[in-house]
Amino acid sequence: MKKKDRGLMSLIKMGQFPALFSFFLVTLVVSWRHETEGNMNLTMDDSGKGRIGVIVDKSSRIGKEEILAMQMAVEDFNSSRNQSFSLVIRDYKSDPNLASLAAKELISMQRVQVLIGPQTWEATSIVSEVGNEKQTPVLALANEIPKWANERFKFLVQASPSQLNQMRAIASIIGSWDWHLVNVIYEDRDFSTTEIFPHLVHALKDVGAEVSEFVGLSQFDSDIFTKELERLRRGSSRIFVVHLPFKLAMRLFETAKEMGMMGKDYVWITTDTFTSLAHSFNVSINSVLQGVVGVKSYFPERNPRYRDFYLRFCQRFRLEHFDEDNNEPGIFAVQAYDSATTAAMAMSEIQEKGNDHLLEKIELTDFQGLGGKIQFKDRKLAPADTFQIINIMGRGCRELGFWSDKSGFSPESRENLSSNSSMKDLSQVFWPGGSSETPRGWVVPTDANPLRIGVPNGSMFKQYVQVEEDPKGNNLTFKGLAIDLFKETIHSLHVPPSYEFYRFNGSYDDLVKQIYLKNFDAAVGDIAIISRRYEHAEFTHPYSEAGLVMIVPTRKDKSNKSLLFTKPFTLTMWIAIAMINAYNGFVVWFIERSRYPSHDGSMFNHAGTMLCSSFTTLFSLHGNMLHSNLSRMTMVVWLFMALVITQIYTANLTSMLTIQRLEPTISNIETLQRGNALVGYGKGSFVKRYLEEVLHFRPENIKNYSTPDDFAEALRNQEISAAFLEVPFVKIFLARFCREFMISGPTYKVGGFGFAFPRGSPLLMDINVALLKVSETGKFKALEDSMIANETCEDDDAKEEGSRLSPNSFFILFVFSGGVSTIALTLFIFSAHSSSFHQNAIWRLMIAVMRHWGKHRRPSSRRASDEPQPTTVSNNFAHDTLANSGLENCDT
Repeated sequence: MKKKDRGLMSLIKMGQFPALFSFFLVTLVVSWRHETEGNMNLTMDDSGKGRIGVIVDKSSRIGKEEILAMQMAVEDFNSSRNQSFSLVIRDYKSDPNLASLAAKELISMQRVQVLIGPQTWEATSIVSEVGNEKQTPVLALANEIPKWANERFKFLVQASPSQLNQMRAIASIIGSWDWHLVNVIYEDRDFSTTEIFPHLVHALKDVGAEVSEFVGLSQFDSDIFTKELERLRRGSSRIFVVHLPFKLAMRLFETAKEMGMMGKDYVWITTDTFTSLAHSFNVSINSVLQGVVGVKSYFPERNPRYRDFYLRFCQRFRLEHFDEDNNEPGIFAVQAYDSATTAAMAMSEIQEKGNDHLLEKIELTDFQGLGGKIQFKDRKLAPADTFQIINIMGRGCRELGFWSDKSGFSPESRENLSSNSSMKDLSQVFWPGGSSETPRGWVVPTDANPLRIGVPNGSMFKQYVQVEEDPKGNNLTFKGLAIDLFKETIHSLHVPPSYEFYRFNGSYDDLVKQIYLKNFDAAVGDIAIISRRYEHAEFTHPYSEAGLVMIVPTRKDKSNKSLLFTKPFTLTMWIAIAMINAYNGFVVWFIERSRYPSHDGSMFNHAGTMLCSSFTTLFSLHGNMLHSNLSRMTMVVWLFMALVITQIYTANLTSMLTIQRLEPTISNIETLQRGNALVGYGKGSFVKRYLEEVLHFRPENIKNYSTPDDFAEALRNQEISAAFLEVPFVKIFLARFCREFMISGPTYKVGGFGFAFPRGSPLLMDINVALLKVSETGKFKALEDSMIANETCEDDDAKEEGSRLSPNSFFILFVFSGGVSTIALTLFIFSAHSSSFHQNAIWRLMIAVMRHWGKHRRPSSRRASDEPQPTTVSNNFAHDTLANSGLENCDT
């Protein structure tokens, strides 16, 4: 109400006018006000000046920045366009009801053409209701507006980009450090969380994490901060995502610091609502927030227009708000500046072109603002897709890098830089407590209840899991490979949690589902890892071999045994025997060649003689035919080697003939399916569904059995033709029935056995690491060997294959024989060389050998013209050769 109106009313109250005149005057004033409120002229007021209504909280830092930024925007626009637009500002003191009254007053009394603000969705929704009723556009500065709001409020325009993508940035931070459980703290009266948190939950799921608890705080309950933080401290998760306005967030952090929750092992991540004010934090605030990591809205600060705005803003803000420690503008000032410019541009176009549809002009706005491109689609700006990651440490905040929807993490905001999906490649993070070591993200609560571990009671192979009752039925005993392995794994943890085993009598699928229903904290046993069970739980790495195989009865092998005599030795061994025989035969022949009674014939005849001698000497020493001690030495070692090899060959061949070879009665599942045969599986396992859906057996042809003995009996009696078992079970089954049954056909790839935990369990990663340690140290193998030690049965096929001997088994013998032969040959050649100093005996010997091999026998005499004296060619080839070489009497 204007001053003149207030003056008239005061005079009426003072009784200075007659009653009749007073009544007439009051009626006139009320009628004038009613006419003013109903006025829908939204273009210009009576003075010809366009007005922009602003609703902010003047006491907040955000409100102070927004007011100054919008004033600067209107001043800049007026000076550049020669306009005279003005702002009409109202303080709603963060009260939605006051915001509603302010909106009505601005529209009806001040006749503003457009409204800007407020900052929260709660207040924005009420102001939008007024704007819708009065057909006045509302440029909302609230970051998150529900999707349904634009349908309901036709004059609502979202003038600040949606920050929903920051939830993906937060999830990427959590995924970078392999954290799995997160606590989310928010204001209970913030209705925008119904739009925000589904995005966070979905983004966390993509990185393998989930929300442990949502904790709503109220500004009106001073005790709730301590109560909720104490409850969270007793939990296991140490990751906290804070989505609170500045005042509530500071109360939270101050309380957390008093409780010792701002130290080592804790992680605090703040959203844009709080972090975008980091530029305004003073030293005392930063001292509370040491180690906090925040996601902050990004805008291009290197823009020349922004730099000019920045300098002018800092100067004016310092003068107007000397109580503030920092004078820099933030994202809220930038968005307010662009919103005021948008309103002024739309009002200017209406004034110039005479169009009364201000909302349409706003929707068609298209210009480059301080914060980026200003262009509306469905009355909304494009969502923000780039955020800055900061770390508060020391007296200020450190810029770690950037995250964008397209590129992930990068050290700078430029698009051409390399990006990464992990935050680990950014600058070093200093966590609460000043530590650069990444927190684990969870702890074992000291006062927490022991883990409830579900154990299946119906395991077919008790060697893996067995639950026994004492005679009175009071105590249960849990035994088996899976139980022992779990105990070893838990004890390998840095801080082993306490646990208790509980018997479960249902199916394995139901056991895993109990984890989802939170009846169990984990499940331990011979639990197969299959895809559908991941709907209710997560699994450790498989601790057993993966696969499904077919077991069938055996029968005697009636295959052809014509080549059985070669089986005692490998092919390499046969080749080695042939080579050493040929070499030793050559050495003996070379040394004894002068003593051989027959020397006639071609080179092939001599080679045949040498090879024949090599073979026959294996069975007889022929000592009377050897004249040289060197050849005798070679022959003795050679015969010793031959004796050893012969005896071992005979023994190995006899063993192979004695062993009964077995073969499967059925070689593939196609034979079973063609014959419509019955097959069996272990009761309670996933195998039945696999046989039906993957291997396409008829349900009526599939039977279940509860014990290995039932399996064996059914196979013996031909009740079923084959049984299907997981590979870990097959080891035990065949260890007991190895001569009656055997594996046939391929191994079908299915998951092995593992331990089940709740989805997102912080224990899971540490359990996996501990499980690997147990396997790498050989403890698991020792447990497995111990499990089947009492039922070990040799596999005949493996035994026969392993009994084939290779040269490795006779390495020393081959070296000894070949070495002695080489030494004998060397000594013989050396002796022959020593007996002829002037002539090269070896050279002449080799020439003579070559001549003899290359020609037929020469005539016994030569022509007299050629030789002055007749020379007789000896009938003994060796004597002739030795005579020419000077070695006639060599009998070494």
